[in-house]
Amino acid sequence: MLNIRNFSIIAHIDHGKSTLSDRLIQHTNIVSERDFKDQILDSMDIERERGITIKSQSVCLPYKARDGKLYSLNLIDTPGHVDFTYEVSRALASCEGAFLLVDASQGVEAQTLANLYLALEHDLEIIPVINKIDLPSADIEWVKSQIEKDLGLDPESAILTSAKEGKGIEDVLERAVTLLPPPEGDPEAPFKALIFDSHYDAYRGTVVHVRVFDGRIKAGDTILFMSNNAAYKVEEVGVFQIIREPRKNLSAGEVGYIIAGIKTVSDTSCGDTVTLKQNPCEKPMAGFKEAKPVVFSSIYPVASDGYPELTLALEKLKLNDASLIYEKDSSVALGFGFRCGFLGLLHLEVVQERLEREYDLSLIITAPSVQYEIGLSDGNVIMIDNPAMYPDPAGIEFTREPFIRASIIVPDRYMGTVMTLCMDRRGLNKTYQYLTNNRLEMIFELPLAEIVYDFYDKLKSVTQGYGSFDYDLLDHRETDLVKLDILINGDRVDALSQLVHKDRAVERARLACDRLRDEIPRQMFKIAIQGAIGSKIISRKTISAYRKDVTAKCYGGDISRKRKLLEKQKKGKKRMKMVGQVMIPQSAFLSVLKTDD
Repeated sequence: MLNIRNFSIIAHIDHGKSTLSDRLIQHTNIVSERDFKDQILDSMDIERERGITIKSQSVCLPYKARDGKLYSLNLIDTPGHVDFTYEVSRALASCEGAFLLVDASQGVEAQTLANLYLALEHDLEIIPVINKIDLPSADIEWVKSQIEKDLGLDPESAILTSAKEGKGIEDVLERAVTLLPPPEGDPEAPFKALIFDSHYDAYRGTVVHVRVFDGRIKAGDTILFMSNNAAYKVEEVGVFQIIREPRKNLSAGEVGYIIAGIKTVSDTSCGDTVTLKQNPCEKPMAGFKEAKPVVFSSIYPVASDGYPELTLALEKLKLNDASLIYEKDSSVALGFGFRCGFLGLLHLEVVQERLEREYDLSLIITAPSVQYEIGLSDGNVIMIDNPAMYPDPAGIEFTREPFIRASIIVPDRYMGTVMTLCMDRRGLNKTYQYLTNNRLEMIFELPLAEIVYDFYDKLKSVTQGYGSFDYDLLDHRETDLVKLDILINGDRVDALSQLVHKDRAVERARLACDRLRDEIPRQMFKIAIQGAIGSKIISRKTISAYRKDVTAKCYGGDISRKRKLLEKQKKGKKRMKMVGQVMIPQSAFLSVLKTDD
């Protein structure tokens, strides 16, 4: 145990976290040069393209230090987006220390600060690292002063590195050995381990990623998950060295994996405690909670005959993503599909991209919604997340929507623009406080429905990328909710319906009608696009018809000749409209989701 170190690397986006991880892996020679590739810990194409980590990974690095001893360094990589904050907190709970990466040209940024606070909550040893010192614009002294003022860390202990050129990598490994504390725990105590991630293997079932705190485990033991009391017989234990490396046992302080013939990932919950059935530990680890979806949307195949493929794809994806929930759904306009629950908007985008890429599907996604609480006049209270389930307004006593407590950390020069953005989203400013002489934390209470669309992107825009955003769910509060229907030629299109606040209904209806007018192709007859609440029309746009000039052949003569031809054309158009079907393209459904003009 004295020769084990468990640590994570935390940083703002694009400060070189993945590159530094790559260099540490290369330096310890656990991957041959032939098999090495950049961003080796990011296994999905989406992660590589977007430069973000979605699925947390871990790797065991064997390192011979300058004191001649061999150490096991367990690097636990973490996702960086607000949707996956819970997974980050569980990964950090598995570490004793963290390297805080700061870009030598950019300095301390928003997520640097947010990640520092998250690490301090878990009482980790923090070591600052100044990366990208090879850049011409690098200003090391300026960054050191920021580390001291903004982060409250010792600037002289900062390690200078260039992950791209491989400078300072040896120093990082040495500091891990000398400055980070070894893990505590009793190898002879009852077995206790924390699940910080899991993934599905097509041949072996679920592979559970664990950090062992007490005791030891080996193949043949029977393990017990404390959240659901499920018991399984262990087939294999080992550590990650990019590929799985089997071991005889895992003991206190180590990070590794357990394979026990578990059929689905949903049987293992992130943050759960694993113990032995014969000799269980006294109590589970603190901080466990079930992953609860907060954003709901329906997914339909573009062609109705694609439903069986979508069913199969969701079943396979569910094996790898335990936080995804879905149930069958149907729509008059779009046919059969699924109603899905997601951790947030990024999670929705990731699931959509994986379904389209990995399973070659063409999909239509309906407008994201949150879960509302509706009290009926007969005394019942129902929870709905789908506009199709909205009851008759005459029988509704009250409606409540979920609120969040948002913590926004920004430089003080952006205070006004952030205040305006949050007030526009029906936010309540609760308090603000200066963290340093030019950086402040603003606390708002906001309706969740107002942030699921594009709040995060808007915040990044108005703060020029310096704003960091984190939130916790609070409770349900009374609201004035209405169901906005979109009618095309008088027919309701249920897939375009939305649940919105009454004050926002007209604005949202106009936006939807404008978007649909641009997307729906013209026909030989007029197409009316209307936004309605119940029977009241609150917005309308018209797509004008293609029109042939029937009076072109009329040269001279009485005006009644022209009028006769126009009346004849009018009758034909009217008859065409009676039997005409409007084809709505896939892009029209997608355009309604975007709220930017």
